[in-house]
Amino acid sequence: METAVKVKKNWWTGGQSPYNVSYGKLMMWFFLVSDTFTFSALLISYGTTRFSVNYWPDANYVFNKFFIIKGNMPLLSVSLMTFILIMSSVTMVLAVHAGHLKRQKEVAKWLFFTIIGGLAFLGCQAFEWTDLITEKGVTMTHNLLGPVVNGHATAGPSAFGAFFFTITGFHGCHVFSGVIINIIILINVLKGTYEKRGHYEMVEKIGLYWHFVDLVWVYVFTCFYLL
Repeated sequence: METAVKVKKNWWTGGQSPYNVSYGKLMMWFFLVSDTFTFSALLISYGTTRFSVNYWPDANYVFNKFFIIKGNMPLLSVSLMTFILIMSSVTMVLAVHAGHLKRQKEVAKWLFFTIIGGLAFLGCQAFEWTDLITEKGVTMTHNLLGPVVNGHATAGPSAFGAFFFTITGFHGCHVFSGVIINIIILINVLKGTYEKRGHYEMVEKIGLYWHFVDLVWVYVFTCFYLL
């Protein structure tokens, strides 16, 4: 009887989280899981279409420009984009770590570098989109990067542009949203908002989001640029 009473006293009776995580971080995880389903559906749709057609544009030709530098440089700009995003993830880790130590200036410094990395990535993506649309004739509905027949280029599968702009655009929106949120959090850090609260959990929550965006890019990079 005494054992049963002791067990009953150890039951969760409300008033505090039964998990070793705050409500905010738990909801962020729920959001990231739901977002994973969306990206997975897009990439699976892309994959089934990509391998069901007879011809698909060669990524080494489609993405062969490196900004204003002349010459054939396959995937160099995309590699730079990937490096920038990965490094921004490193700076976010350092910001979260500084937050755990409650070092306000360090948090602000690493958040600033993370924002710069996000903006640089978006700038590279803007160049890539501009090159595809204006130089290579790829849009959501048209694709001039088809096979060469009798010495003349023909139209390629329109699905290439539709999937590319949809998936990279959707990912770019996530990066842009992350940059805006990081700017807001940076302002709060400089104002001392989180110092007054006694913790920097908000930095950790946006860190989860930022790492998710970086991880998704690895799959987008693999699917669109390497396959």
